[in-house]
Amino acid sequence: MKSNRYCVIMCGGAGSRFWPFSRDNMPKQFLDFFGTGRSLLQLTVDRITPVVPKENIILVTNVKYAGIIREQLPGIPEENILCEPARRNTAPCICWAANHIAASCPDALIATLPSDHLVLKETAFAKAIEDGFDFVSSGDRLLTLGIKPTYPNTGYGYIQLGQHVDGCDDTRKVKSFTEKPDPEMARFFLDSGEFYWNAGIFIWKAADIIKAFEQHCPEMAQLFESGRKYYATPLEKDFIEANFQNAQSISIDYAVMEKASNVFVKTVDLGWSDLGSWKALYDVSPKNAEGNVTQNCNVLAPGCTGSLFAVNGEKIIVASGLKDYIVADNGNALLICPADEEQKIRQVVNDVRTRFGEEFV
Repeated sequence: MKSNRYCVIMCGGAGSRFWPFSRDNMPKQFLDFFGTGRSLLQLTVDRITPVVPKENIILVTNVKYAGIIREQLPGIPEENILCEPARRNTAPCICWAANHIAASCPDALIATLPSDHLVLKETAFAKAIEDGFDFVSSGDRLLTLGIKPTYPNTGYGYIQLGQHVDGCDDTRKVKSFTEKPDPEMARFFLDSGEFYWNAGIFIWKAADIIKAFEQHCPEMAQLFESGRKYYATPLEKDFIEANFQNAQSISIDYAVMEKASNVFVKTVDLGWSDLGSWKALYDVSPKNAEGNVTQNCNVLAPGCTGSLFAVNGEKIIVASGLKDYIVADNGNALLICPADEEQKIRQVVNDVRTRFGEEFV
């Protein structure tokens, strides 16, 4: 295993679309959704360790989650947990991590992963990352992984495939990115065969992504460049606490990927889901004859079809006549919601916070 291979795992999100299971003090990346005894974050680390040395796994998170990470991942060195003092989306997270790694390993290759996705085909995942490292090491290339769409999802970003890369049958130049299309456009993307889902998994050289920030997001590049002498020293934490909140809150897609001309996509089949919502969890979960999903709970559901039931605790659920519903009970909150209205859950969480207080979110 090559010592210049690194992995950055982004694990600072709030996961509010999975309320009331995902809470502000324990978001979804730290939860065991499948009863395996491993959280989504732990599963992410498990699948990258065959490719990247454990000592080269960097976790970027909100400062309030550092204790949870130390508890769930005792094998990761404490200095590998980078704590953001404020939430600023994925671009500042990636820019900081790349500068942090480059300070001690200038020729580093970095795989950047979300912490809360599902990957069923772990051998294929490991090979995709291996091949990706080889691809980016031979040129100034920013690589993302693309998933062939199976239905016209309006919540994902899409990548339009461009020209083939010589010698790489499954890798293409990126022609365009489109964020969260409307239903008609999503159907067109699916039917055309030219568009893949953007998995949010990136591979690049540290030097190349830093250069891309300099070219396409110069203010952010300058902000983190100003701390170069502090990275990988005891003074790094003080520099970040003083400066991180000054970074623009923007995704890596908007800040760099949609602007750069050296972006490529590797098309892969990983058994992937972003697990971004209760509906996404329903889609990948085993179902009974009525199309219902029960998550680690006991349910009596006469006349219910196409519904998801989840309870954290010993409580049983008794429901009748529900069609395509989400029923989720955790602690001091119960959610009952039509599945086709789950996009409203984020607003519901804000309303609950305003009306009833932080203890319920």
